[in-house]
Amino acid sequence: MFWRIVKQYEKMVVLRFGKVLGVRGPGIRLVVPFMDQPMKVDLREQVDRVPTQKYITADNVVVDMDFVIYYRVLNDDESVRRALIEIEDFRMATINLSFATLRAVIGATSLSEALAEREKIRDQLQVRMDEVTGRWGIKVSQVEINEIDPPQGVKAAMEREKSAAAIKTAEITESEGSRQAAINRAEGEKQSAILTAEGERQAEILEAEGDQQAAILRADGFSTALERINTVASTADARTMSLQYFETLKNLGQSPSTKWVFPMEFTKMLQPFLSLGDKDKE
Repeated sequence: MFWRIVKQYEKMVVLRFGKVLGVRGPGIRLVVPFMDQPMKVDLREQVDRVPTQKYITADNVVVDMDFVIYYRVLNDDESVRRALIEIEDFRMATINLSFATLRAVIGATSLSEALAEREKIRDQLQVRMDEVTGRWGIKVSQVEINEIDPPQGVKAAMEREKSAAAIKTAEITESEGSRQAAINRAEGEKQSAILTAEGERQAEILEAEGDQQAAILRADGFSTALERINTVASTADARTMSLQYFETLKNLGQSPSTKWVFPMEFTKMLQPFLSLGDKDKE
């Protein structure tokens, strides 16, 4: 007899005379020589990079792809037994299955979809592989696509298409900017015209109100002047008025005119002076 050490991340299937005797967990395990055949399996998650292969898309474009798969043997006795008994080499079987499954997924996908929906392809690949590897006690936990590389001619065409799309977008953006700038300028001119017209209207209103106030003030001044003149005239006697007429005659005499016309009332206003002369004679 001899002893075998099973590590914490391992399990061991023991075959006795070619028949499964049982599955042993971590620890020191007894094995009978020439009778028992121990086989260990690693329960840790395995990572394998699938080499680059050529795949044909639904639109008959050949692309180079490589990806990484993450898988592990499930941690239960039945899954461990299946991984060692049901399949000769579960690692090689999983890798080869990934090739076939990816060819089927890519064959139903166009190039543009493959480039734009890499996550969708990854999920489909994982689900399809998991359906098959489940009967081996293997769980595919994750698939990551590293690169999808189309032929050079296709890449050049895609670059031209991207360039044309970028130019188109730039032209649209530029024209949109020009249109918006024109709208902004027109709106600015409109607002400026409105403000100018409003300013002119307010100026005319203020000017008219100023003229009105000035006319009112002039009228008030003239009215006040007339009232004062009337007040003074009502207190003046006949002699004062006659003196004013004489002053006026004096001014007329200094003018170049040689003929004057006097109203009839003028002699009446001279009557007080004539009366004074009569009194002096007496």
